[in-house]
Formats: sequence, structure tokens, C-alpha cells
Amino acid sequence: MNSERISSWILKGYLVLIFLFVFAPIIASVVFSFNSQRFPTIPLGSFSLEWYEKIFNDADIWTAARTSVIVAICTSILSTCIGFATAYTDYRYQFRFKGVFLALALLPPTVPLIILALAMLAWFSKIGISGQISSIIFAHTVLCTPFAMAIIRLRLSQMDENLEAAAWNLGASQWATMRTVIIPFTRPAIIASLCLTAAVSFDEFAVAWFVSGLNKTIPVVILEIVQGNIDPQVNAIGTLVFVISMTLVIIAQVLIMTSQKRDSIN
Repeated sequence: MNSERISSWILKGYLVLIFLFVFAPIIASVVFSFNSQRFPTIPLGSFSLEWYEKIFNDADIWTAARTSVIVAICTSILSTCIGFATAYTDYRYQFRFKGVFLALALLPPTVPLIILALAMLAWFSKIGISGQISSIIFAHTVLCTPFAMAIIRLRLSQMDENLEAAAWNLGASQWATMRTVIIPFTRPAIIASLCLTAAVSFDEFAVAWFVSGLNKTIPVVILEIVQGNIDPQVNAIGTLVFVISMTLVIIAQVLIMTSQKRDSIN
């Protein structure tokens, strides 16, 4: 019993150390964003909102934030729609080369971002849309769709396969069954996918930096600020981005866990 308790405490301590290692830089950035001193040194200066006031009064940052929000919303909608269609195709149909279809659908996250960004830049330049907001949206949609597919496919795997057949036997068409059975069942996963893909798009830097042109997103602006100097504005911007992203991820996780708990009770 004592050995089990010791092992449990060792495991908990190990997890705490891992979380500290991961979140320590983020916590430091949050703390220094409220520091009156320009340089991140200890001891800290007085509590100050100066850097937040600076970014809220910066027109370039507001423009980048607007671009990031537009891109994130459009990307989340497009990638969730495509991800839902791909997940349902995998769930419902059996066809030749299905393995190849799934491999290609899940391929983008496995490609190094620099290579993906360069390929996107070359393709968008060829078709004449490079440097536009639409090019960032399309690039992020390619990157985020596999995440949407994975979340929705996981939810579909928890559905009773007889539900669709029962709806068909009662006279419902395939579209009516989709509207009244499939979509309501997968709604938590769809909302979770919208949140998660929006968070991924909002945080993504490498692809956006290559294809954005003058339509800069928040991560691209952060890079420009930190090039050549130390600016505490970055800590303030990073804190806000972290809060937004974590909120979206937590909402997605809560929805997934709630739906799984509800299914286990039922």
C-alpha cells in the first residue's frame, strides 16, 4: 500500500513538473506584461497596464487582429464543413482506395510547415491570389481540416449504426436523416471543431507569414515587433492571444467530454 502511495505521489509530482516546464514561459510572459519596466528583469517594477494601453491604441495591431479574426472564423467554418463531409464519407461508405483517400485527407499536418507554406505561396502566385486574405483562409483551411475530420469522426464512431437505418425505414430521406439524426448527434463535435480550428488558425504563424502579404495576422505582427529589439508589447499581445486560444480549446474539450459523459449515462 505504501509503495502504491509513493508511486502515486511520484507520478503526480512528475506531471506537475511537466506542466511547470510547459507553462512557465507563458506564465512569465503574462507576469511581465503587467510590469512597468521595459526589460523583463527581476525584481519586477510596479504593476502597470501601459503595454496593454499601447497595443489597444495601435491601429496596426487592430488591423492585424481584425484580419486574424476574419481568417479564423472563415477557416473554422470551411474546415469544419469539409471535415464533416470527409468524416461522414469515411463513416458511411466503403469504396476502392479508401485508405489512400484517408491518407491524403490527414496528410497536411504531417508536412513541415515551411514546405507547406512555400508550396502554398507558389500555387497562390500562379493563380493570382497571393497576398490576399483569401489566400490565408485557404491555406489555413488545408491545415485545419484534418483536425476537424478527426474530431467529428471520433463522434460518429460513438453513434449506433442502426439509427440511420431506422430513420430510413420510417420514410426519411437521406437528407432528412442527415438533418434530424446525424447533425444533431454530431453537434457537440461540430462546435468543438469550430472552436479548435479557429484556435489553430488564430495562432498559426509560418504559413500566414509566407502567404499573407500586406494582410498581416497577429502572429506575423509579433514577429515584426520583436525583430531587432525587446518590446514589452509582445508580452501583452501574447497574453491576449493565449487567453483567446485557451478559451477556444477549453470550450472544445468541455463539449467533447460532456457529450461522451452523456452517451455513457444513456
